[in-house]
Amino acid sequence: MSNLKVGTYKYATTEIKGYSNSQIAKNETNDCFVRAVASATEVNYDTAHGYVKEVFGREDKKGTEFTNVVMMKLEEDGMQIGNKNVKVRVLSTNEITNKYKLHGEVIKRKKTVKSFIKDYAKGTYIIGVAGHAFTVKDGVLVDNVGEEFRPTRKVQSAFKIDAPKQSSNQLTLF
Repeated sequence: MSNLKVGTYKYATTEIKGYSNSQIAKNETNDCFVRAVASATEVNYDTAHGYVKEVFGREDKKGTEFTNVVMMKLEEDGMQIGNKNVKVRVLSTNEITNKYKLHGEVIKRKKTVKSFIKDYAKGTYIIGVAGHAFTVKDGVLVDNVGEEFRPTRKVQSAFKIDAPKQSSNQLTLF
């Protein structure tokens, strides 16, 4: 993804491993958070689906609730998804707001998706906007078909994801 221009758009369905072959994905709706977890952590759809169901209490065909509360716990404990240990950092309110001066008074407003991508052009983030979640990876928005880039949506929450490449149990001598 690093050769793409910041602010470009990719479909989650093409970025998520195993998505096109997943029977679970074919029967799902309201799974934007599952797709965001899969694309941010680079695990396949079925693994992310099972993880979100178990850890976040998501019911099939229903959205994921209380993501902020669970992510705060995962910030302390880390995520064990598939065979990866993933670090999570919940961005503070100050990190997802912009400051403006209006008539001599400093005002804070939630960042738009566009300003978030501009300010956080490097790294992987799961972003929550009103009723929806998606991934931003090195300035590239990864989202569902039909959710094409809408730059003025307000960022409600953001989680930095540090996912190492898939670990291998194979030992090396050198």
